[in-house]
Amino acid sequence: MDLFRSDPVAQPLAARLRPANLDEYVGQEHLLARGKPLREALEAGALHSMIFWGPPGVGKTTLARLLAQFCDAHFETVSAVLAGVKEIRHAVEIAKQQAGQYGRRTILFVDEVHRFNKSQQDAFLPYVEDGTLIFIGATTENPSFELNNALLSRARVYVLKSLDEAALRKLVNRALTEERGLGKRQLRVGDEAFQMLMAAADGDGRRMLNFLENASDLAEDGGEIAVELLQSLLGDSRRRFDKGGEAFYDQISALHKSVRGSNPDGALYWFARMLDGGCDPLYIARRVVRMASEDIGNADPRALSLCLAAWDVQERLGSPEGELAVAQAITYLACAPKSNAVYMGFKTALREAGEHGSLEVPLHLRNAPTKLMKQLGYGDEYRYAHDEPDAYAAGEDYFPDNLEPRHYYQPVPRGLELKIGEKLKHLAELDRNSPRQRRKP
Repeated sequence: MDLFRSDPVAQPLAARLRPANLDEYVGQEHLLARGKPLREALEAGALHSMIFWGPPGVGKTTLARLLAQFCDAHFETVSAVLAGVKEIRHAVEIAKQQAGQYGRRTILFVDEVHRFNKSQQDAFLPYVEDGTLIFIGATTENPSFELNNALLSRARVYVLKSLDEAALRKLVNRALTEERGLGKRQLRVGDEAFQMLMAAADGDGRRMLNFLENASDLAEDGGEIAVELLQSLLGDSRRRFDKGGEAFYDQISALHKSVRGSNPDGALYWFARMLDGGCDPLYIARRVVRMASEDIGNADPRALSLCLAAWDVQERLGSPEGELAVAQAITYLACAPKSNAVYMGFKTALREAGEHGSLEVPLHLRNAPTKLMKQLGYGDEYRYAHDEPDAYAAGEDYFPDNLEPRHYYQPVPRGLELKIGEKLKHLAELDRNSPRQRRKP
């Protein structure tokens, strides 16, 4: 019985073209070419539990089925979206029957395994441990974040990559020439049309074949699929951008690091990529404001004002005017002098505030709005800085009595912070020469 083609008439093109063996499988040469790790393990008969991590449409499910076929193993599949512990136990019973009656191993394939919670993941661990099941999970999300350590320690992670141009060309050629594809219709796809399909597919083989099938439904047999036809079908096909998923955080990370690295061109590229993928420009505007404080800080305080203005323009005008303002802010940040002194000082202050607990405010720093408070010594010996020479109370102490003064903020010798650093050094010298002594608790 063919695992892939039970009803070829009703199946979409992508399903009809599923490979019948590993030699027909397209892509992932880094895993399956001769001498590569997964291929060697299979040829040695060392079938093991594994996790396929990769974007949609690169052949994770197909590869799992082919591995079962290659190793003559029974194949059971559950979807983490629909299944629960009950379905896992049912799969375990089938695996025990297969082993007892036929001496066959069973592969349990869990699609979108990252959607299983911890208790569901734990449910099949004992059966993976004792060999009842060979587990194969598929996920588009980073396994390090989505799967528990017990499962990760029992399975090898294989990273599947987006299909490149050569792999996508193979798919299209097979679709146009094989009888189970569109071969009977003798359709043709020119270079320009293929480039359009490839750009719209964005490394997703299933998406590519779906686009091709939709176009073929409107094309005449024996003819060429026209560029104009594809333009009307594809419209504004977005690149891969899963908000909240791995691609989302990878791209915002790349944008932030390009700004921090003073590379305006890289920053503009990742900004454009995120917009092209459908990201909300307001989200990027908010993140850009964060970059202004984290990576530029007081080296150029104008950066924060410019970013807030860009955010305001995006909210008021929308696209495309707002996006241009955000692009202006991004390039300004990338070219501005860099300082993380505020960011690092604030982090350290937050950590120490948590470590030292609720230390009381010293009496001299407290307000005394009532007579009782004055009698208790609130505000005694407080020095009003404006009444001091150069408006600075040299030697004054602004920390709790039980905490030695700290220097959280360390300006960098760049931009405006160069001047700020010089001033703080001058004030520190005044403190050292002051006769005032630190108050005792």
